[in-house]
Amino acid sequence: MSKKILLAAAVFIIILAGLPDGAGARSLWNDRTNWVADRRPSAVGDIVTVVVNERTKTKDQGKTDVSKSNDNRVGDGFGIFDFIKAFGFSSKSNMKGDGSTERTHTAQTQITCLVTDILPNGNLIIEGTRDVATHEETLQLHIVGVIRPQDVNSYNQIASDKIANAEIGVKGKGALTRLQKPGILTQILQAIF
Repeated sequence: MSKKILLAAAVFIIILAGLPDGAGARSLWNDRTNWVADRRPSAVGDIVTVVVNERTKTKDQGKTDVSKSNDNRVGDGFGIFDFIKAFGFSSKSNMKGDGSTERTHTAQTQITCLVTDILPNGNLIIEGTRDVATHEETLQLHIVGVIRPQDVNSYNQIASDKIANAEIGVKGKGALTRLQKPGILTQILQAIF
């Protein structure tokens, strides 16, 4: 029986010796898996989900109060100009104006972005685009910015307010956008006046 075991061991060693380096040393254990810590995006091509929850509110107010008076008089002419009679005119104008503009914008969505570059300090540049088409209207959401890997949560998400140099854009294309866009004549008049 021991001869059979020795023969089997010798065959096994010969087979292992004939395999390429490292082929016989494969493990079921994946060394890249970390069972304790969450995997954060760290390389170009990694994916991170941006939770966009942006709300902006702006208000502009202006007030104008202008008053102008003008009083001019010319006396009678004398000498050879005695045909000129005294005349005068005066004018007064007042102008008051008030104006205000208030805008509120809200954007709530999620966009999955790719890491496109790694900065020397370890921060990541991300970029993502999503097109949503509904009823002959296409909305294109685009986001670009810089994130810190430690700001990404365990669900591989980051809030949009934690993105540095964020550029978040929403563009529409379709029937509704065409209706809301002013006509060419209106655009020309707005450019002139």
